[in-house]
Amino acid sequence: MDFKELKAFLDEKVDKYNRPDFIDNDPVSIPHLFSRKQDIEIAGFLSATIAWGRRDLIIKSAKQLMSLLEHEPYEFLINAAQSDWNRFEAFYYRTFSSIDCLYFLRALKKIYTQYGGLEEVFAKGYKNNDIKPALTHFRDTFLSFDSPQRTHKHVANILKGASAKRINMYLRWMVRKDEKGVDFGLWSNIAQSDLLLPLDVHTGNVSRQLGLLKRKQNDMKAVDEVMQSLRMFDKQDPVKYDFALFSLGVNEKF
Repeated sequence: MDFKELKAFLDEKVDKYNRPDFIDNDPVSIPHLFSRKQDIEIAGFLSATIAWGRRDLIIKSAKQLMSLLEHEPYEFLINAAQSDWNRFEAFYYRTFSSIDCLYFLRALKKIYTQYGGLEEVFAKGYKNNDIKPALTHFRDTFLSFDSPQRTHKHVANILKGASAKRINMYLRWMVRKDEKGVDFGLWSNIAQSDLLLPLDVHTGNVSRQLGLLKRKQNDMKAVDEVMQSLRMFDKQDPVKYDFALFSLGVNEKF
């Protein structure tokens, strides 16, 4: 396919999958359970954190976590008594243990009580239309509350080359805004034109098959490479093609 044909093909797939019926079988369904900004942010962040493996199991565990948070994540984090934290000692998802979960929840409480919330932390690191300093600043801040060493692996370190798939997916949910209703578009301090593709095995493989990516590793260098192609298709909203690339891999076995 030439440039025009490939763009038309991908635009068609974006239109097909960037629809409300995409929500039910995706982790983005968890923040869609809420209407309050802080609840959406917290539910989205926790769901994105455990978003690897089978989507049905991700959603099941995320719903369990929301239940433990009494379906009011923000109020729970702000007002929980010391004894309330005990309920999370049995929670885990794959390598995300109860130790990790408890640290994440307590760190989120500090983020909201001391730093103004998740949007403010990401926005503070966002410089010169570059999302990467925001990813680094967020990681440094989030892990600064006497974090266990084992928990560090659950917050991507782009300085070591990580693609930061889950954080970039979360930022897509929070920042990207259109009329389709999948992404929330809650955050105005970061431009959606600067978002990065949540690169994983599916989006990576499809990108290579379409000639958008040559690098073999799914790392930050690969993200940079594929973003050059996606920005040629749509400079203002390049990560909308996540819907096409991911769904071509997962739903259509492209």
